[in-house]
Amino acid sequence: MTAPDQPTTASATPGPPREIALLRLSALGDTTHVVPVVRSLQKAWPRTRITWIIGRLEYQLLGDLPDVEFVVVDKARGLRAYTDLRRALKGRQFDVLLQMQVSLRASLMGMQVPARRKIGFDRERARDFQWLFTQERIAARPRQHVLDSFFGFAESLGVQERELRWDIPIPDSAREWADRHLPTDRPVLVINACSSARFRNFRNWAAEHYAAVAEHAVEHHGMTVVLTGGPTELERDYGEAIASGCRHSLINLIGTTSLKQLLAVLERADAVVSPDSGPAHMANAVGTPVIGLYAGSNPERTGPYCSRQWVVNAYPEACQAAFGKPPGALRWGQRVRDPAVMDRIKVADVTAKLDALVEAKANHA
Repeated sequence: MTAPDQPTTASATPGPPREIALLRLSALGDTTHVVPVVRSLQKAWPRTRITWIIGRLEYQLLGDLPDVEFVVVDKARGLRAYTDLRRALKGRQFDVLLQMQVSLRASLMGMQVPARRKIGFDRERARDFQWLFTQERIAARPRQHVLDSFFGFAESLGVQERELRWDIPIPDSAREWADRHLPTDRPVLVINACSSARFRNFRNWAAEHYAAVAEHAVEHHGMTVVLTGGPTELERDYGEAIASGCRHSLINLIGTTSLKQLLAVLERADAVVSPDSGPAHMANAVGTPVIGLYAGSNPERTGPYCSRQWVVNAYPEACQAAFGKPPGALRWGQRVRDPAVMDRIKVADVTAKLDALVEAKANHA
């Protein structure tokens, strides 16, 4: 067992493990970040069996990844979910558990996983007392993007080479659905306006601003604008407000797509505009550039991984106003919880990014 204050080292694993359990239940964006880590482990150790313990919603997106066994946790079952997991893994013995989620619920789930070694985050990132539930930890590397932090688990097992690849399967039926709803003769801009409802006070931009961006996309770039989102009342209201505030007709798919259909739509898009949200990271996973809207959270930590050059970043300004300090002087991951924080992002900031992105794509065509 590694000492409590020491990171796991590659020497702790003399050869490829036979079975790895990976625990990351949620959320959609974070689970997409885990996929390249899985790809890296598969490339390094093609004979190692990987079992991913995952949430029910996230399974709908990732459950058909090849050569991965999934064990689905239904969090809605409350305490019975722990018993369900223990029963599902009865008689199993994993060489290692990668505890890739820091929450008390996830740590208690990890207790149900029979594993010789249990690796968690370093002490600074092991919130909610995760360090009490694991014997080993990944190396402490400050101020990392979330995806880079997940790669720390592969590195703790001695896998240093990164396979930055997603290839999340998209069924033919989902692509056919997207074909029926999207134009083939015009470029497509997807606006995914909302983040999770519980973050509505500091992640969601104003609907009238999205409408102005939509008008710019149509008038200056001949784009078809498509609205996406979940079935919540908040998201439906946003869609209606954006559509009514725009002089041009939009395609409103809010609340109508499965996760696979949404992934197919994002794959077809030429660009996506979104705050920090699951669909923004799904778009990143299918290679679609994302104009991320960030003010309350740091895009260097949670931005669309391959599109950070396209992010509209008002976070430094927001930090200075809220705390009197730049981001570098604050705790990594510090949020600005101000209901008006997204108002720091101006329509012109977003349209300028869109103009630059369209120009860059044209130059590389």
